Amino acid sequence: MDSLKPGGLAVVIGASGGLGEALMEALRHNGAFAAVAGFSRASEPDLDLLEEPTIRRAATAAKDTGLELRLVVDATGFLHGCGFKPEKTLSALDPAHMAHAFAVNAIGPALLMKHFLPLMARDGKSVFATLSAKVGSIGDNRLGGWYSYRASKAALNQLVHSAAIELARKRPEAVCVALHPGTVDTGLSSGFAKGGLTVRTAAEAAPLLLSVLDRLGPSDTGGFFDYTGEALPW
Repeated sequence: MDSLKPGGLAVVIGASGGLGEALMEALRHNGAFAAVAGFSRASEPDLDLLEEPTIRRAATAAKDTGLELRLVVDATGFLHGCGFKPEKTLSALDPAHMAHAFAVNAIGPALLMKHFLPLMARDGKSVFATLSAKVGSIGDNRLGGWYSYRASKAALNQLVHSAAIELARKRPEAVCVALHPGTVDTGLSSGFAKGGLTVRTAAEAAPLLLSVLDRLGPSDTGGFFDYTGEALPW
């Protein structure tokens, strides 16, 4: 990542997931960072998006490295599991499903921004990126359905946009964005990658996302981009 000052710290949230692991591997081989830290429910310290104290502890651990925090990538997300699957109709709405989707896809990343954005390097470019989804775009929604996932990702996009505005007041060179990674062959997309979609392995997707982040600048902060760098509609 040539656009970032070398020697800093990169952090991956959700490092035990398929895409998180691939991002960790790509960043370690990149050579731009003095250290790459991964946090998840299996890390030390652990990080659980549903438990703010664990997010606070992870942020403190990142700060305690003494390195400038140059990059944070949040590779978490919830589409199905825990007995829930995407809803096809309004009649399938379940308040517990919706609450869990918002907790993981919107509230959790908002808390990551709360605790990690104040730690970002003050001089030069730094990047915070969280994985959103094209189906979270209201302007692009032509099919309906998937209510909880769509709505929680749309909420995430708004949170990112607002946080970017606040971040720019103290760190004008920082970039805070939402990224659509495309369809990646991970547990999140398992069973839903059909209809002629191009499916990439996590190892293929990770460098594409990092390349986009390398090309983005302060004028792009608060935006919503796909894995090619194309801006997506809200």
